Amino acid sequence: MTRYGPMFGPDYTFLGVPACDWREPETYADADVVIIGAPFDGGTSHRPGARFGPQVIRGTDYLPHDGSRPHMAMRVDALTGDLTVKDAGDLEVFSGEIQRSCATIEEGVGFIAQHGAIPLVLGGDHTVTWPDVAGVASAHPPQRISVIHFDAHADTGDIEFGSLYGHGQPMRRLIESGAVRGDRFLQLGLRGYWPGPDVLDWMADQRMNSFHMSEIVERGLDAVLDSAFEIAMDGCDGVFLSVDIDVCDPGHAPGTGTPEPGGFTGRQLLDSVSRICHELPVVGMDIVEVSPPFDHAEITAMLGNRVVLEALSGMARRRKDGDGPRWKRSTPLLQGRGTGREGAGPQPA
Repeated sequence: MTRYGPMFGPDYTFLGVPACDWREPETYADADVVIIGAPFDGGTSHRPGARFGPQVIRGTDYLPHDGSRPHMAMRVDALTGDLTVKDAGDLEVFSGEIQRSCATIEEGVGFIAQHGAIPLVLGGDHTVTWPDVAGVASAHPPQRISVIHFDAHADTGDIEFGSLYGHGQPMRRLIESGAVRGDRFLQLGLRGYWPGPDVLDWMADQRMNSFHMSEIVERGLDAVLDSAFEIAMDGCDGVFLSVDIDVCDPGHAPGTGTPEPGGFTGRQLLDSVSRICHELPVVGMDIVEVSPPFDHAEITAMLGNRVVLEALSGMARRRKDGDGPRWKRSTPLLQGRGTGREGAGPQPA
C-alpha cells in the first residue's frame, strides 16, 4: 500500500519495505539486507536525542513510501527487484543500561548476520557500533572484517566521564576485544580538538589508518578512498561501514549531538558511501548520531535517509554488475534510454 509524506505509527518500515522479525529467520530468508533500529543514546556526552534517529531515517522522504526507489544514475531499484530489503523494526534497548543494551544489540545484529543477511543498523549514538561490528564479526572467521569509519571524531577514548563505555570509546573497545584488527580500521573525516596526544599515540600503536580532513583536502577524497579500499581488503573478506552523520559539516547536518565545523559536504558523503558499497563487499553497516531534536527543516534526517539509499543502491549495482564491466559514474543519465530501448548499463573503459 502506498503512503505519502512522513509515516507515523509503530508499524512503519524503511520507505515501505516488507517487515520481518529478526528472531524468526524464516521471515527474512529471502532478504539480502535486514534493516534494524538501535535507538540508544545513553552513551552521549553532549546533546542527547539520537534515540529518535531510526524513526526519522526510516520515514523522512517526500516520495511515496511504496518500497521502491529506482536510482536514476545507477539504474537499479535497491528496495525491490535488484535487492531484497526487509525491516525488522527496533531492538529493545534501555537508555540507562549501556552494557545490557549493547548485549541486546550484539545478539540481534549477530543473529541476522549468522542467518545470511547483511545487517543495516539505524542508530542511536555511536556507542552502538561496538555491538554492531562485534555481532557481524561473530558470523565471520576471526579478524577477517575491516572497518571503514566516517566521523569527525576518532571515538577511541579509554575512560570518559568515569566510564569505559560511551559514544567516544566504541572503536577502542572493538580493537581491544580482538573483534577487528587495528591495522584494518580506517577512519575518514577526523578534525577538531579531540582526542588528545595520548589517545593519538594509542591509535598509532594499533596501526590504525586515520585520515584527517586536512589530508583529505590536500590529497583529494577519491585518492584517499583508493588508499583506504586497498588497505581494507588486504587480508580481509568483507567491510563494515560505519557512518557518523557528524562527519559532515554542521551546515549539512545540524541535527547531531557533537557538531564540528569543517567537515564533508553531503555530496561527498553520499558519493563515498555509494563507492564503498559498489566497489567493496560490505557485510554490515550502521548510520548513527542523527539527532532529530537538534535538526532544522529535516536537513539531517533527509541526509541520513539518503545515506541508506545510496548504500543499498551501491550494493544492488555491485550485484547487477556481477563479473561483467563495472557501471561507470560518468555514464550520461539518458544514454540508452527511450521508447523501446534498454538501459545502457556499464560502459567500457
